[in-house]
Amino acid sequence: MFDTIADNIIGFGPVFAVIWIVTIGCILLRPQRFFNSFLLMTAIMVTILFVSGFMSDTAGDYFLLACFLLVMVALFLVPVLLTVNGIQMLRREGFSLSHVLSLALGVFVGVGEIATVLYVLGLSEFIPFGNNLWTLFAAFTVFYFSFLVLCFVLYSVFIQIMPRRMDFDYVIIHGSGLLGGEKLTPLLQARVDKAIEIYGKCAKKPVVIPSGGQGPDEKISEAQAMKDYLLTRGIPEEHIVPEDASATTEENLINSKAIIDARDGRKKTALVSSNYHIYRCLRLARKLRLKCTGIGAKVALYYWPSALIREFLAVFLTKGFLIWSLLGYLLFVSPVLFALLSK
Repeated sequence: MFDTIADNIIGFGPVFAVIWIVTIGCILLRPQRFFNSFLLMTAIMVTILFVSGFMSDTAGDYFLLACFLLVMVALFLVPVLLTVNGIQMLRREGFSLSHVLSLALGVFVGVGEIATVLYVLGLSEFIPFGNNLWTLFAAFTVFYFSFLVLCFVLYSVFIQIMPRRMDFDYVIIHGSGLLGGEKLTPLLQARVDKAIEIYGKCAKKPVVIPSGGQGPDEKISEAQAMKDYLLTRGIPEEHIVPEDASATTEENLINSKAIIDARDGRKKTALVSSNYHIYRCLRLARKLRLKCTGIGAKVALYYWPSALIREFLAVFLTKGFLIWSLLGYLLFVSPVLFALLSK
């Protein structure tokens, strides 16, 4: 047994170490790059293989099977979450093309996954488009997009749990609407509470920038409501600089960056929002050349999956991400596509 473990450490240990060092390094240097999610997925798969090498043959096989089944369950949850999110969007926001997108994608992925299962089980005659190549094309399509979503979810979670040194000069809080036009919603209060937690952990107290304008149905700006709450929690007024002119996440960042750039001294910045929202905020911050660390506030567990799927769709539909994703898709399905076109 010792020889097996020693061989595993000597033969696979360096690969395990290098992949994790590269992954962590890339995440720390450029946390907003989606390519990091593929590095993270690779590191996780290498870790699974590395850990299985410390087990007996039978235990290792069961461990690998359990991990495989867990991934399959995660992939099959993707269409369920998309469908649930689509129904919620239609109920709460009404019908529009953007609101129906999640539902349509969920149905598409779900149908594709069912077709894949029937194909694997040798039951392709029960599929309306029972041609084996078309079924295989659907399987490739579903696997590719489900894998993108799974990578996004894992990466969004991972960047939240990475340890950080609480040593910031500025803390930006993203607004998210008010309750009754003047009170913090539970979602927004969680963000402000997280900012207060960060403020308390910093030896040199940072400037807090509550960011959010006044909507047409709001009595005061989101920034003012957050400032009032911060004052009641003991944050000195001289440490609060509201940004009350923004209406979108991008404007939050643009206007907050302008406040920071106009001030002297070090500018190490924490960006606080709900945990599902952090990755998109970091992508926008990179675009605006705002160097910051994203820190997410917790949200209710029932709300998190659909919110995260919405964030994925928002990122997916950005120009650069969409182009690279579609190019990757065409490359991935090209063998089956070539076979279909050759018939």
